[in-house]
Amino acid sequence: MSRDARWKSLLELLVERGRLDVEEAAAELGVSAATIRRDFDQLAEQQMLVRTRGGAVVHGVSYELPLRYKTARRASEKQRIARAVAELVTPGEAVGLTGGTTTTEVARSLAVRADLATGSPALTVVTNALNIANELAVRPQFKIVLTGGVARPQSYELIGPLADGVLGQVSLDVAVLGVVGLDPDHGATAHDEAEAAINRLLCERADRVIVAADSSKLGHRAFARICDTEDIGTLVTDSAADQATLTRFEEAGLTVIAV
Repeated sequence: MSRDARWKSLLELLVERGRLDVEEAAAELGVSAATIRRDFDQLAEQQMLVRTRGGAVVHGVSYELPLRYKTARRASEKQRIARAVAELVTPGEAVGLTGGTTTTEVARSLAVRADLATGSPALTVVTNALNIANELAVRPQFKIVLTGGVARPQSYELIGPLADGVLGQVSLDVAVLGVVGLDPDHGATAHDEAEAAINRLLCERADRVIVAADSSKLGHRAFARICDTEDIGTLVTDSAADQATLTRFEEAGLTVIAV
């Protein structure tokens, strides 16, 4: 197993469990305890975990894994959500996509929809996510509009006033929003306030807003508010979501789709 694959697995396990022992991690990954100790030390130097005697713990409540380490978490749920979201998009529409693992899967689902294989354009996609623009730019039937801004390495998103300038000049049919947390009382939230500000502007420029969020995001909130619950039209999540929580979203006026 390569170092990158090992680190990805370690971080996923750590986020899942909150704490990992060296011996436990070594057994899970099939490597030596010395290798895990070295990995923990190097990850701690990058502030991606906190080293403890005999193991490691997650960095803290505001901790955010870089996007490249989050792609495998709840992958099947995110792919189901993405396919359902893609079906809500009509050919010819202007679609805003925020950054994130689930919205990246939405972009991939749109790219393989048979009825979007032709058109001029079949879709206009506006995004501040470098990785999404990179994946869709090879699709000649899609018109890709990438905002300006400063790249945020954790999420590959462009943020700042340069992005504001572009988004202020466009109108969208639908914005597809990835979130860190979605709570019936506190709305949609993100870790970073600059990222939240761009996502909020995407929502404001759209006729309708869809939140694509796996069930682990529901009932939670993060530091920076994106928008209120009442600003969201549709929530697409997975079937493991707590029914009482989904009912609260429905009572708040959202259309809820659990796949």
